[in-house]
Amino acid sequence: MRLIKPYISFDEVESDYRRIFESGIFTKGEYVNKFRDEINSYLDSKYCFFTTSATTSLTMALKTLKVGPGDEVIISDFSFPATVNVVEDLEATPIFADVNLDTFNMRPYELKRKISDKTKAVIFVDALGNPSGLFEVKKICESYNIPLIQDSACAFGSSINQKKVGNIADLTCFSFHPRKMITTGEGGAIVTNNDDYARFLQVKLNHGAASHKGKLDFVTYGYNYRLPDLQCVMGIVQLRKLDSIIKNRNQIKKKYEDLLTPLGFKAQMIDQNVIHNVQSIVFTVPTTVKRDDLIACLMDHNIESTIGTYCLSNTSYYKKKYNQVQSNALFLENHTITLPCYEDIPVERVCNCIQKFIVKMSKRQVKPNDSNG
Repeated sequence: MRLIKPYISFDEVESDYRRIFESGIFTKGEYVNKFRDEINSYLDSKYCFFTTSATTSLTMALKTLKVGPGDEVIISDFSFPATVNVVEDLEATPIFADVNLDTFNMRPYELKRKISDKTKAVIFVDALGNPSGLFEVKKICESYNIPLIQDSACAFGSSINQKKVGNIADLTCFSFHPRKMITTGEGGAIVTNNDDYARFLQVKLNHGAASHKGKLDFVTYGYNYRLPDLQCVMGIVQLRKLDSIIKNRNQIKKKYEDLLTPLGFKAQMIDQNVIHNVQSIVFTVPTTVKRDDLIACLMDHNIESTIGTYCLSNTSYYKKKYNQVQSNALFLENHTITLPCYEDIPVERVCNCIQKFIVKMSKRQVKPNDSNG
C-alpha cells in the first residue's frame, strides 16, 4: 500500500501527447502557456513562472530579493531540507524559527524575536499543505518591511481567508513532485503579483535575455529551468479536477481522525479559516508509542508510512554549523507519522494494524507479577 498515488492516467493525456509529437513543438508551446494561464486563473494571481522544482523556485525567489552573503533569512524549522539548503547555497545565514506543536507552522513570537537588521527575507513553510497562521506572519513581515516568501511546495490548492495560497505572500513557490497534489513528474513554479519581481524573473529564467527593438539582448546572466509541454499537459489535467481531489482527501482524513483520535493520536491542527488540501495526513503519535517501531510494523504489513518531516536545525550539517536546534520542531520530527492517502485507500485496514500494534506493545510493557504469595 503506497503512501500516495498520483491522480492521473495515461488515457487522460494520450491525445494531447499525440498532438505534441505531431507538431514537433516540445517546449515553449501552447500547453506551457495554457498551464500557466490556468494556474493564474485558479489562484487569482498575476504572474506564474515554471521551474524544474520547488527547490529552484526557492532559489530564484531568494535571487529576486538579492539575498546573498551577510544576509539572514528566517525560516520555519519543520520542513524538508530544501527550504534551508537554498539559503545556505547563496551563502546567506539561515535563522531557524521554531514551530507550533499543533499546526506545525512558524510561531509568530519566534519570528519577531529573531528579526535583526540583517534579516533580508522570511520563508514561511505551509507544513504539509497547511497555511494556518500565515496572515499573522505576513503582518509581522509588513510591519518590519521584510519580504515574505512562502514555501508552498505542499500547499497547492489550499486557501486561507478565502484566498488561495499563491495570492498572499510576496513570492510563493510550488512543487509538482509525484507526492504533491499536482504532479508533472518533477517541476515547480513561482507565483507573484509584484510587477518588479515578475520583470526580474522573466529575464533571469530566459537565459538573461530581454527583447529590445524586436531582437533578443542578453542583458544579464540567467538560467533555463523550463517545464516542457509534455509535463504541462499532466499539470493541466490534474488542475481541472483538483477541487474534487481535495474534497475526497478531506473525507479520508476525517475517517482517520475518527479511528485514531480515540487511540491517542493527534491530527495536525487546521485553523477554521483554512481549507487544507490534505497534501499529507500526519498525526502526532502518543508519547507511549515508539513511532519508528510503528513505521516498521506498518511496512511489515505492506503499508507505506514515514515521518512527518524534518527538524532542519537538527540535521547533521546545520546542527554542527549553527547549533540552533529548536525544541518543538525536534519533538515533531521524532513523534509524527505520515499515513497513506489516496482515492479508495482502505483506512480501516491501516488503523486496525495500528491498533493491533498498540495492543501488542502495551502487553509487552506489562511487567509480570513478582509477588511470592
